[in-house]
Amino acid sequence: MNDWVDAEHHVEKAHEHYDAGRWDDAENELRQALSLNPYQPEWYFNLGLTLEAAGRNAKAAEAFANCFRLHNENSQPDANSALLVGVNLVRAMQPEQALPWFDKAAQVEPMNVVISVHRIEALTDLGRHDEAEEIFYLAQQIEPEHADLYAAMADSLLASNQTERAVWCLREAARLDPELPRVQARLAKAYAASGRMERARQLYLRDLRMDPGDIDTLLDMGELLLDMHRHTEAGEKFRRVLELEADQPDAHFLLGELAEIEGRIPDALVHYDVVLRLDKTYSRVRLRLARVLFARGRDEDLPRIRDLLKQEHRTFRADIDVDSSVHLSSTIIAERCEDLEELGRLMLDAEMETEAVKVYTAMIELQPTSHRAHHGLSVALLQSGNYELGIVAAKKALDSQPRFVPAMHNLALAYLRQQQWIRARYWVRQASRVEPDDPSLRRLRVKLRAHAVLGTVLMVAKKMGAVFAPIRWFLARPSRG
Repeated sequence: MNDWVDAEHHVEKAHEHYDAGRWDDAENELRQALSLNPYQPEWYFNLGLTLEAAGRNAKAAEAFANCFRLHNENSQPDANSALLVGVNLVRAMQPEQALPWFDKAAQVEPMNVVISVHRIEALTDLGRHDEAEEIFYLAQQIEPEHADLYAAMADSLLASNQTERAVWCLREAARLDPELPRVQARLAKAYAASGRMERARQLYLRDLRMDPGDIDTLLDMGELLLDMHRHTEAGEKFRRVLELEADQPDAHFLLGELAEIEGRIPDALVHYDVVLRLDKTYSRVRLRLARVLFARGRDEDLPRIRDLLKQEHRTFRADIDVDSSVHLSSTIIAERCEDLEELGRLMLDAEMETEAVKVYTAMIELQPTSHRAHHGLSVALLQSGNYELGIVAAKKALDSQPRFVPAMHNLALAYLRQQQWIRARYWVRQASRVEPDDPSLRRLRVKLRAHAVLGTVLMVAKKMGAVFAPIRWFLARPSRG
């Protein structure tokens, strides 16, 4: 009886902490309550809500799953807890694992359109856009005028580059529910994706008139203004965000990007350093710092550049270990590869060829047919003196992109350094057919011609030497007295 009372007391204290926004304290109280009585599904549900509020979505999914299990054991299946498991798995970038939970929720409440909304979000993350569209049409038969359903479908259409259809869906969502969160801003993003920048800007302004302090909209509008080359206005939006929230890392990152564009290297360094202090896991900030330090051109920066790149490589490896158990969408894979390519390029600039080989190898694992990944690997191998494997990698790049001149150039250079003149000339000719005016190819042609001329001279000299050898022998005979 005392354990029961103690457990209830912990739950009451957890509610107080939750209302005050003290997530860690609330979690601690709920875990103590569950250690005394682990058979209360409502407490697991509260724990899930607490972890969700703290942004710990994977752990929140575990708590909601325990809630669902206990309800099932009591023959009271709960659609809401199953739905929340799926929602949090999607937020934790595990959309594949989320789909079975949406199925469980739909088995309990087959007419609940909200389940379809979140299922579309998961399928969008997985790049399965045809399936997302199928779910959309099925859900429409249940509730044809559901604003969130149209908004979710718009995200799928945007991800598959169907911008006009996405615009239509978002306009329908805004018509059905004008109060839908950030609906005008989402519509603006769709217009921007379709190239209608000014229309997008007007919609962002309309959204900001309704809520001038919306940080997400301010950031989105600032990025749009960057794309429109209206740098002064973009900077104003980012600085407005910092007035509202001084430690907002996205605003500092974008101000760093703006400073980089305008060539203000010291300002870019300051903003990127602030981002790193605010959030050590912030995506790409170490890459940007390394790039800006290179731009500054000081030899004393090289040790820090190498340290930044090594740290970024460790972060990538950790992400890849997590990704190995998750089916990534094509969009996420493309973003990962773009970052890996920049990391590899900066490592080559910093003379970190061994690490660059590992980076490009990881990129190939994500995109096996990427000619840029194979080309980057070939450059790293050739710079480290491994000509044989570098040649193999360059040829694989050409398998994917037969007219890729940089790979042909590298093959010619590799064979030149190995003194395989015929093969070097072959690849110079192949590349020249594609880019006859390329200056690097012109330099290689000059080297090969110089070698050919030198070879001819040596051959003639050798033949002349053979002709004059008897005369030299006669003239040089020792005198017999």
